[in-house]
Formats: sequence, structure tokens, C-alpha cells
Amino acid sequence: MKHIRKYLLPIIMLVVFETVAVVLWLTKDNLFYLFNFSYIGISISIGIFLYIRKYRHARRVVQLLVGLYMLIYLGLICRENMQIEGFWYYLFTGVFEAATIHYAVAKIFGPLIFGRGWCGYACWTAMVLDFLPYKVPSQPRKKLGWIRYVTFVLSLVFVSAMFLLKVGNIERIMFWAFIIGNVLYYGIGIALAFIFKDNRAFCKYICPVTVFLKPMSYFSLFRVKCDKEKCISCGKCKRVCPMDVDMTDNSRNRKNGTECILCMECVKNCPKGAL
Repeated sequence: MKHIRKYLLPIIMLVVFETVAVVLWLTKDNLFYLFNFSYIGISISIGIFLYIRKYRHARRVVQLLVGLYMLIYLGLICRENMQIEGFWYYLFTGVFEAATIHYAVAKIFGPLIFGRGWCGYACWTAMVLDFLPYKVPSQPRKKLGWIRYVTFVLSLVFVSAMFLLKVGNIERIMFWAFIIGNVLYYGIGIALAFIFKDNRAFCKYICPVTVFLKPMSYFSLFRVKCDKEKCISCGKCKRVCPMDVDMTDNSRNRKNGTECILCMECVKNCPKGAL
């Protein structure tokens, strides 16, 4: 029984995603959703299982399994714009498909359960950025978070303008917007990582998706918490956190609390197992 309890989290995640998969398959009468969410759920569950087994690259396995699937299969092969522009596009056309379902599950309501877990385990932009050499920020966090709101508005204006101007071949434009957008994201993300010596600079200052993720993440069910009795205030968890979160504060108002991507670096590096 104790052995089963140890693997309860990956089982719960698998059940959650499988439930979503079956519900969408039956309500939308489309077998794709059964495959899509089952695959993502299995990938995440495998990653959590590997983490419990203390495999050091567990999170990277999930990033590659989910990130490459969404970038190459859904984006390039199925020609679905899974960026925020795709969400606006399907929203304006009144179609609850592809990007709208993806955003609803992973980035709007999902964070109520797993917070910014998307950023840590499934984002295909961060998947590449996390391979860069600046895994731990070497400089204090900059006050540039306002830029994400600018990019958020620009993405909305871009798609809105096409509908208002009645531009033709919007689906083709959205596909190319996905390709060009990803090239820009990677280019800007890599440049910022080297400028600020911080792999996650793009996530902190530019990424428009965080505008959806942050509010819901405040209420996240799964959170890293600190056992105050074990904590010796060594500060190591703060130093290794890629998102500058103060993990020693258990309140929901902790510094950069909605930025936590559940990467578990703080947990792995805590010398007293207080997290």
C-alpha cells in the first residue's frame, strides 16, 4: 500500500488527462482528442514517475515528449497554430477546437490544479531555452514584466485586424504566423538568455501566454511548500530557482509566487529536505 501511495501523483495526473481525453472524444465525436490528451497525460505521468525514481533528466523527458509533439506534429504537420494567435483565431471564429481547447485545459483552467506546470514541462519554447548554459539566474530579476502584456495585446490586435479587414486566406496566414512566431520566440529567447545570463528571461519578460497563466496559478492546488521546522534558511532554494521564487514563504503572496514552474530544482537541492 505504501509503495502504491508513493506513485499516487502520476496516477492522478494520468486519470485527470484521461478523463479530459474521453470527455472531449465523446462530446466532440473526434478520436483525435482521445489520442491527444492520452498522449500528453501518459508523457507527464512518465516524467513524474521518473522523478520519483530520482532520474535526473525526468523533466527534460517530458519537455521533449510533449514539446516536440506540439511543435512538429500539431504545428507543422497538422498545421495548427498553437501559439496565442491560434487561440484568438479559433475564439473569433466561434470554434471550440485545437488551440481554444488547448488553452482552456493547459493555460486557463489547468493552472488551478498544476499552476505554471505547463511552462516547466510542456512549452516547446522553454524546451529549447532550458538547454542553454544559464540555468540559474546570475543577476537580479529585471522590472521588465510589463513587456509580456504588450506582446499579449499585439497578438490580439494582429488577429483582430485580419478579421476586421476581412483578409483572405487567414488559415494560411495563421500557419505562417506559427512558423515565423516560433522563429522569433526562439531568436529573442536565446538572445535574452545570453544578454541577461538567464535561460528563462523570455518567460519572465516577453511570453504573452503568462498573462493567462499567472492569475490562475495563484490558486494552484499543487504547490511546493516549506517545512519551517526543517528549514535552516541557507538560501540555496532561492539561488537555484530559475524563476526567482521565494520557496521559504508558504503564503500565496510569496515573492514571484505565480512564476513557479514546478521544476523541483529547489526540492532536489534542499540540503535538509524541507521542501
